[in-house]
Amino acid sequence: MAEPRGPLMSPGFWLHHAALEWRQRLDRALRPLGLTPTQFNLLASIGWLDRTRPSAPTQQQVADHAGADRMMASKVLRTLQERGLVTRESDSGDARSLRLRLTGEGRSITSQAVRIAVAVDDELFADRGDQLREELRRVAAQRLSGLLPPAEPKGTDVSTD
Repeated sequence: MAEPRGPLMSPGFWLHHAALEWRQRLDRALRPLGLTPTQFNLLASIGWLDRTRPSAPTQQQVADHAGADRMMASKVLRTLQERGLVTRESDSGDARSLRLRLTGEGRSITSQAVRIAVAVDDELFADRGDQLREELRRVAAQRLSGLLPPAEPKGTDVSTD
């Protein structure tokens, strides 16, 4: 068993606090759009999954992709539906499932929010963003197994219509 080294020597400690800093910056940057980071993550997940899968994603698929608790995601998605950003329709093959899609307004605001998130990433991670993403992808691969659609060809922009 490894010897205790204290929190300042733990990558997990730094990852946790880096994630808090990223979320705080993203929260401030998204405020003019009237979105929270959670709302943004759910909207972006709907858009991404809808464009990379043969059918509209289910609410459960979106919650899983966004890393959101199912009950919390349901409440947030209901709010986004009330704002006219998302449609939720019963799945014709499974009445228990809801299929989600962005509305025209939802696509527009999500596209703006993706650009904001990219700017926050660039500001915070600068030229190490690609390397850091690959390191984090390796760590998170097991958790995300089966949730990620096939990789898009380099240069493909799936953030907009």
